Amino acid sequence: MKKIVSILALTLFAAAANAGPFKLTSKDFKAGGAIADKQVFNSFGCTGGNTSPELEWENAPAGTKSFALLVHDPDAPTGGSGWWHWVVYNIPATTKSIPAGGPLPAGAVQGNTDFGSAGWGGPCPPAGSGDHHYNFTLYALKVDKLDIPANATAAFVGYNVNANAIDKVKLTGIYNRKK
Repeated sequence: MKKIVSILALTLFAAAANAGPFKLTSKDFKAGGAIADKQVFNSFGCTGGNTSPELEWENAPAGTKSFALLVHDPDAPTGGSGWWHWVVYNIPATTKSIPAGGPLPAGAVQGNTDFGSAGWGGPCPPAGSGDHHYNFTLYALKVDKLDIPANATAAFVGYNVNANAIDKVKLTGIYNRKK
């Protein structure tokens, strides 16, 4: 019996070791690469398509019961708080991707961004402000659902996401508004 348990343990360990790291990718931009005009906001002087990018992930850690996706620009000239571009939580654990422009999986909730409403708000930094880094951070959560009140701030959602995170992975895209 000990031999069977040892073989089973080694098999499970080998399977976990071969799973690879928790990983987030996009067909719309490469890590550290430029974000396309189709993702850029369509207001405040920007004329993009304001379409959320396609995202895929793999190798979520064991125990993941849901996901949250937070998109933040730390370079925004806000006096230190940056700018929240997308807040999505209660993404079912069975989800492995979000297509460009949606739809989001059933049960997923979009929280308020710094644009003042829920949903994707693409890059639109001040003209001439240089490269802005858009951090797409996907969190694997230990809970099935976050109980977030309607109209909660992105900071409130972020607090609850971080309090329930098992692991996280980040994909950063760059946008520079020249004019």
